[in-house]
Amino acid sequence: MDAIEVRGLRKSYGSNPAVVGLDLTVAEGEVFALLGPNGAGKTTTTEILEGHRDRDGGEVAVLGVDPGKAGRRWRSEIGIVLQTATDAAELTVRETVLQFAKFYPEPRDVQEVVELCGLEGKADAKVRSLSGGQRRRVDVALGIIGRPRLLFLDEPTTGFDPEARRQFWELVRTLSGEGTTILLTTHYLDEAEALANRLAVIAAGRIVAEGTPRTLGGRDRAPATVSWHDAGGDHEVRSMDPVPTVAELAGRGAVSGLQVKQPSLEDIYLDLIGAKA
Repeated sequence: MDAIEVRGLRKSYGSNPAVVGLDLTVAEGEVFALLGPNGAGKTTTTEILEGHRDRDGGEVAVLGVDPGKAGRRWRSEIGIVLQTATDAAELTVRETVLQFAKFYPEPRDVQEVVELCGLEGKADAKVRSLSGGQRRRVDVALGIIGRPRLLFLDEPTTGFDPEARRQFWELVRTLSGEGTTILLTTHYLDEAEALANRLAVIAAGRIVAEGTPRTLGGRDRAPATVSWHDAGGDHEVRSMDPVPTVAELAGRGAVSGLQVKQPSLEDIYLDLIGAKA
């Protein structure tokens, strides 16, 4: 059974279409990244999958259940990390995680979750005293405390410094290794490339491309760019097979700055959404 199956999903706000005939499949145990610019329909799509928003049309099954009709048992198998931070007023980090643990039939150990999210040094601090990045870690802790089969991560590393982001990536890999299915939305393309088994780009409410980070949008078939500098100035050649060009330049001996560059995920993404680099 696929963890997520979507066919012909539609949602409009008044006369403004947000999602238009979207199809999507996420396999169990997969880390799947959903990419797209602001207003593309990512948040609307994920909110429908989470059961937080009604759809206008289409078929949706999440863990084999229509999220629009799902009950409490289904919700106990879903973990959600929203874009906005959770503020638990006067509760400490440990108290907040413990409170949420009581909502689930088989939660993880509270101390384990605190440590997994890098909060062991702040376990007894009140949530309101934490920095933005630390509060974001609390959100992640609340999303995983229930041992979810499916975890939604909506811009999870917003506010994280580079070290915290890398620690979070290791947490995602740990959860994936345990069999958790993860749907990730992020604006950090290096994050999507590092974590996702597959990804899709959504624009104007439609999926415009889908594949692995290596194959998305024909990235694996795109020509390489060979660039160099010599007495005649700067030069650049695009080629499907750059080896002969590099070999010829190497034989000259009087070139500098020789580089061979394949299209990055960012290059492909910008082309797909119609942006100008």
